[in-house]
Amino acid sequence: MATIGRLSQKLFKSVALTQSRQLSAVAHGEQAAKTWKILSFVVALPGVAVCMVNMYLRSQQHNHGQPEFIPYTHLRIRSKRFPWGDGNKSLFHNPHANPLPDGYEHHDE
Repeated sequence: MATIGRLSQKLFKSVALTQSRQLSAVAHGEQAAKTWKILSFVVALPGVAVCMVNMYLRSQQHNHGQPEFIPYTHLRIRSKRFPWGDGNKSLFHNPHANPLPDGYEHHDE
């Protein structure tokens, strides 16, 4: 009978210890979540805002004109025509930014 009492006491202590560790982990998890929430609002969001302002100001200063066309022989080599359109423009051709082998396209606007 005494052995059953001792066994039940050991079992009860181990269960109580496990529960207290679980409660400690839950409390630690709540504290960690609170810390990350504070860091998100205090560090991350202002950091994103500063980056957005920086890029906006740089885009306002940037000259959006076409760069000078220099006909390098190793660029824009067409060994075979593209299978769409007139065969000279790539699939994602931008006439403002992508020159053809003989220069930029000129559109009267």
